Amino acid sequence: MIIRKRPAAGALVLLAALAAGLFPAGAAADESAAGQSPKVELVLDVSGSMRARDIDGKSRMAAAKQAFNAVLDAVPEEVQLGIRTLGADYPGDDRKRGCKDTRQLYPVGPLDRTEAKTAVATLAPTGWTPIGPALLGAADDLEGGDATRRIVLITDGEDTCAPLDPCEVARDIAAKSIHLTIDTLGLVPDAKTRDQLMCIAEATGGTYTSVQHTDELSERVSQLVDRAADPVVTPVATEGAQRCADAPQLKPGLYSDREKFGEHRWYRVDVLPGQELRASVSVSADRAVNNDYGVLLRAVTVHGREIVRGSEAGTGRTDVISAGLRYPKAPRDDADGKPAAETVCLQVANSFSAPAGIKTEPGLPVELAVDVVEAPDEAADVAFFGLGRGWWFLGVLVLSGLLAGLLWGWISRWRIAVWRTN
Repeated sequence: MIIRKRPAAGALVLLAALAAGLFPAGAAADESAAGQSPKVELVLDVSGSMRARDIDGKSRMAAAKQAFNAVLDAVPEEVQLGIRTLGADYPGDDRKRGCKDTRQLYPVGPLDRTEAKTAVATLAPTGWTPIGPALLGAADDLEGGDATRRIVLITDGEDTCAPLDPCEVARDIAAKSIHLTIDTLGLVPDAKTRDQLMCIAEATGGTYTSVQHTDELSERVSQLVDRAADPVVTPVATEGAQRCADAPQLKPGLYSDREKFGEHRWYRVDVLPGQELRASVSVSADRAVNNDYGVLLRAVTVHGREIVRGSEAGTGRTDVISAGLRYPKAPRDDADGKPAAETVCLQVANSFSAPAGIKTEPGLPVELAVDVVEAPDEAADVAFFGLGRGWWFLGVLVLSGLLAGLLWGWISRWRIAVWRTN
């Protein structure tokens, strides 16, 4: 399994909270999309190689059908879902015809689960593997509107219809800026298939998953369909620097970057007195990685003094790992002139490593969320990232506990004395 099964629960809670704080009314670019249903098209390989019986003792086609039935049962009501096939109809040797063998099995729209399952049940492994033409067809199927759009490609082999390179097709789709993501799943893939599917996914900011069991397939597809139903803010591409002095200046928003294995990258944010900096970072393991890894987010002064940090570690069970921090800057006592902003350096670092033979380029996908808000009145007294002035609150709790214990002991002794007297 290349992409692990579930994102960390803490990461999702953190990102949800930050998203609510960053974009309370929704980003302007997404206001029109908010009332529209997200669109997803599942693209299934039905080529002859899907007859192979190497997934839980059954054929790849049987495993795909079983997974599809489970997924169709769990599709959120608000999602418009369609199904497209490749290699399902032409069994012959004519390459020209075989490379046109893709069709929409079920149209994108409100889901009739019974009808969709019936359509999937009729499929049988047949012909070629025209991945490029299938992606072009799926992109056309999802046209229209500003809602989230996602293609989920499930295949057991690389494209057989070169020179129409599916990686180039994916890059062309991404270049159109239509906010369409392609996720790829490889059924028992070889090295060439894995490389091609990773390339397709990376071109559009999607994910790649290697699948060897039926339950992995159904769980991963369900996860991707659910993800399409979540509100999305499109990140702005940026590039962190090797030191703070050269780092890009970030304003509140959501940013995307790529970070090499074990790399440190720097960004800068200005914070005025009386404001609070809130930031989170997520790093995605979009390929095979070694177990035991972590991500670090630090806020540092321009002189190198650490202000606050957030970190999280993983053990190979998540496909996204996140960390966050908060830094309330104390208000100035004097009101002379315009308050000067403090430049805070944000450092993002990771401790990922890869098994032998795994490409480390391009770097891992990074999403950085930044917000600067007016600090809450009691922000400086809340020990979110260290006790700080929160010591007084801890002292009150200890004293309250001591008094409560003494009072309870006195009452208990009094009750025992009364009982003995009677």
